Amino acid sequence: MRKPVYLDYAATTPVAPQVAARMAECLTLEGVFANPASRSHMFGWQAEEQVEEARAQVAALINADPREIVWTSGATEANNLALKGIAESYRTQHKVGGHIVVSAIEHKAVLDPAAWLETQGFRITRITPTSEGIISTDLLSAALEADTFLVSIMQVNNELGCVNDVKALAALCKSRNILLHCDAAQSAGKIAVDVRDSGVDLLSLSAHKFYGPKGVGALYVRRSGDVNVAAQIHGGGHERGMRSGTLATHQLVGMGEAARLAAEQLTIDAARIAQLRDRLWQGLADLPAIHRNGSALDCVGGILNIAFGNIDGEMLLLSLRDLAVSSGSACNSASMSPSYVLKAIGLSDEAAQASLRFSIGRYTTADEIEFAIEHIRSVIAKLQKA
Repeated sequence: MRKPVYLDYAATTPVAPQVAARMAECLTLEGVFANPASRSHMFGWQAEEQVEEARAQVAALINADPREIVWTSGATEANNLALKGIAESYRTQHKVGGHIVVSAIEHKAVLDPAAWLETQGFRITRITPTSEGIISTDLLSAALEADTFLVSIMQVNNELGCVNDVKALAALCKSRNILLHCDAAQSAGKIAVDVRDSGVDLLSLSAHKFYGPKGVGALYVRRSGDVNVAAQIHGGGHERGMRSGTLATHQLVGMGEAARLAAEQLTIDAARIAQLRDRLWQGLADLPAIHRNGSALDCVGGILNIAFGNIDGEMLLLSLRDLAVSSGSACNSASMSPSYVLKAIGLSDEAAQASLRFSIGRYTTADEIEFAIEHIRSVIAKLQKA
């Protein structure tokens, strides 16, 4: 029985073999297993050295200073730390008011913290994107208010793959003395991310999106007196007081190695993956009532979101048993509600529910894409006859 073809790389990626090997070296007595905070003996020193090497590798991936990398358990925690940490610091200086802007198609790891901050007295504006899923400077400018202090806009949307011009958005924010946070979970390791060039103030990363382990991520915090992040986890003052907790050496080493590999293979991976994505779309584009969701120009190579017209979406997903694909974010996969991302760009409930996200990665082969095209076309033909 053939193993299903994995086309859900936007949900998670398999750990690269080199990453798994490096992690294994940090788990047993024979390896570097100790607590990096144990500074009274050689075992702790060795672990700390490995952690700092990993920090430098992650920093290099986004052109940051290693001292600007704060370890977290993933992008969800990094997003929470960015939004809640900046908001808490703002509240210590401003007892009332405070306005935050996010896009309406951010990941729930941004939208939910924003909603919680709303209950704490902050005003939240959620920008509706263009029909292609883009947040333009004009849309952002229209949303800003006199007391806006924080904007959170993702670089690459996790369902559509559309890419925002973060540099332009950051320049606009800087001109108004507003901090910009960017969720880069879907961009880091897939397209060039340069925090120095873009000018973002905070940026969230997730290791398992670029062939590293789950359960580890990082928050880039620009070293500046106007970027003050209040800790949300207390107990030891680790990570320059921004995030307490014993560091998991093996996970951080894994993230560092994954970052190193991603930087090394970025150009080759991106070009090959984009070619496979284009071939998948070309093989399906002539199907009746089919539509590509999101921008076909400003997009990352690995994500293709397609609306299949005149087809029951749930039946389509269940029928594609030889493919591992999704109807949207993995965090919402248990919900039968139409994607809020697709609804925000103007799709009807029916069209949104009949849309699927195909995401391609480093280990996807040309043969797998050809199989996927044949399988999808066969299933569509059967469903349309039914």
